[in-house]
Formats: sequence, structure tokens, C-alpha cells
Amino acid sequence: MKEESSSPKRSGGTRETTVNSSPAVAANAEGEEIEVLESTDVIPAASEEQWKSMFDKYDPEHSGFISTERFRDLLATHSSEIDPHKLEVLLALADGNGKICYQDFVNLMTNKRSNSFRRAILQGSRQLKGCNLRDEVGLGLSQRLVRHIAYETLPREVDRKWYFDSYTYCPPPWLILAITIAEVAVFMYYGIKLDRLVLQVSSPSFLKSPLPYHPQLRAQTWRYLSYIFMHTGIEHLSLNMAMQLLVGVPLEMVHGAARIGLVYVCGVLAGSLAVSVTDMTAPVVGSSGGVYALVSAHLANVVMNWSGMKCQFKLFRMAMALVCMSVEFGRAVWLRFYPPAFPPCPNPSFVAHLGGVVVGLTLGVVVLHNYEQKLQEQSLFWIFFCVYTLFVLCAVFWNIFAYSLLDVRLPPPP
Repeated sequence: MKEESSSPKRSGGTRETTVNSSPAVAANAEGEEIEVLESTDVIPAASEEQWKSMFDKYDPEHSGFISTERFRDLLATHSSEIDPHKLEVLLALADGNGKICYQDFVNLMTNKRSNSFRRAILQGSRQLKGCNLRDEVGLGLSQRLVRHIAYETLPREVDRKWYFDSYTYCPPPWLILAITIAEVAVFMYYGIKLDRLVLQVSSPSFLKSPLPYHPQLRAQTWRYLSYIFMHTGIEHLSLNMAMQLLVGVPLEMVHGAARIGLVYVCGVLAGSLAVSVTDMTAPVVGSSGGVYALVSAHLANVVMNWSGMKCQFKLFRMAMALVCMSVEFGRAVWLRFYPPAFPPCPNPSFVAHLGGVVVGLTLGVVVLHNYEQKLQEQSLFWIFFCVYTLFVLCAVFWNIFAYSLLDVRLPPPP
């Protein structure tokens, strides 16, 4: 089969649909497994019935399959109606498989990525090479942003092309933005109320809010999550907000709010529970547990897929992320052992940061590792999720019984 040379061009969200455009299918030069990539051009709602009707004309026996010869006749007659990103894949399937399955055909034409279709391509032993996504020209600002994020977060070219073709900004990355806006709003409210923006934690009224975790109030279960909206000062908020937006928003654009929300909430909960187990007399404030879960999962994913990650200045960016994490963690450690403003209650603990890192390096890595595969299909995800659930249950029992058994002297409630 002849390899196409020109690439599909985009301008203002419109693609030129010439048959000579290269397919969105990639296999790298080292001979990785062939992957299938379908575009997500707008297709009418009735298109599946239309394709079925077209297919049935070439399958009079209604066997669900048509021969390669009949399939080539179908392509010759209807090639102008077929997305050029899919045409070469269909031709490869015709050459390699001998006959074409109706369900595989419809899956591709209606933008459904199909494991059976991928296997069919692999059985054809065809190494299809499309143009590099970086070579796309005539892109608008929003498309360049999507392409940039694809290279920042995904290690495989086939997944980058699939994401680039399918992302529509609907829904937008609302979760991380909403959390950040809420954190800023709460901080400004208490900044005005306490008349203090730097080191708010030094105000005697800081912990009287219903939001932070306090060991004396650990029975108020919402505090294990709501503490993320309180920060010790503008320096604390600024560092967390920067990492949260720079890492969290791109990850949410790629992996969706559900996956990123899962990692974030698990990091937040693990942070407060880790403090209640290891630093039993200290309160907790700040979103560092969730932020560190996202950042550490992303960095670990970059390291594990180092050769495939094509983001610019990846070593420098990784070093800067580690510097920001180290500075924020060092500030938290210093503050924990600094003389408290309202003894005998100590300053907020830094252990939540470590809880977030552990979640990011375990559960978070699994969630972000495979862009396409569903979480319920990943055995490693269930292993880490069960371990995490066991940790939560143990921490709950610890909070119920250990404080009285160990006769821990807790600071008075705020």
C-alpha cells in the first residue's frame, strides 16, 4: 500500500478532507506495536445506520463479513465520504486480514476505538507511519494549546494524535479551576477577617474556622477533606496554587475530571489521615496532600516513560517542579517546629505532604499510566485501590481507639 505524504491541515477548527492527507496512525521507528487512531470529525447521528446499509450492499449473505475485493469496491465507491485519517487503516485491514468484519468497520467509522480492530491491524503485520503531530501546520491558538498539552502529558504518539483529534474543550477543565477559585476565596475571606495575609496561622483565631483539621475535632469527619481550603499564609497558597494549576489543569484536560478528582481526593484524605496517625497532636491545613499526589504521579509518569515524552525542556521542567515541591515542603517543616502562636497547640503538620506523595507514586501513577484503558480493566489499579482502602480503614480505627489507649495529650480545641 502506498504511503501518503501530505498531512491534514487545520485552520480555525476546519480540516481539509483530501484523500491524500496522512492517517492519524503511528508506529515509532523502533518498531513498537502498531496502534490505531481514529479521528473525531463530526458525523451525523444516523451515520451508523448509513454505514450498515452501505456494508449490507456488499454482504448479500448477511454474514457480517465481506471479502477484500468487495471491500475495495466499497472504498472505491465511497472514499470521498470516508475521513482520510481512517482510509489507510481500512486499506491496511483489507490487505492484512483477508476479510472485513462489519462491527470493526462501524467502530472505526463512528469513532469508537476497538481492541478487536487493533488486533486485526496487528494480524495484518502492517507498520503504518503517519506524520508527526508536531508537523501539523495552520493550527489555531486553541489547537496549539491542545497539541502542547498532549506532548506534556502523553508518552505515545498514537495517544497524542487521538487526544488531539478528539479533544473539544467540552467539558472544560472545571474541577481544578473550581477548587483553586474556592481556595482563593476562602483565603481572602479569612485574610480580611483576621487582618492578616502572611502567616495567617499565627493568628489566635485561625483554627476557629470549621474547615481545618484539628485533633480535638477529628470526629467532625468533613474536616479530613475541608482543610484544603485553609492555608497558613499567602506564601503557602501561592506555591500550592501554582503547582495545582500548572500540573493539575493539563492533567484534567487529558485524563478528565473523574480520574484527576480521584487522585486529588485520595491524596487529600491520605494526608489528613497520615497526620492523625503519625503526628497526632497537630492540626492540618492546605491543599498540599492533593497537589503533591498529582505532581508526584505526573513526574513519576514522565520518568517511567522518559524516552517517549517529547515535552520541551523536560529535564528543566522536572527540576523546577522538584524545587517548588522542596521549597514548599521545607517551609512546612520549618513552620511545624517553629514556636507556635497559641501553645500548647503546635503549628500545622507537614506529614500531609508525604501522604500525598505516597498516593501519587502508587495509585496516581496507575491512574495516569494508561490514557485509554479503563480503570476497571487494570488489575494494578485494584491492587493499589484495595491497599489504599485498607489504609483508610486502619486509620479510622486508629482515630477511634488509639488516642485513648495511648493516652495522648491533645491540645485544647480552638
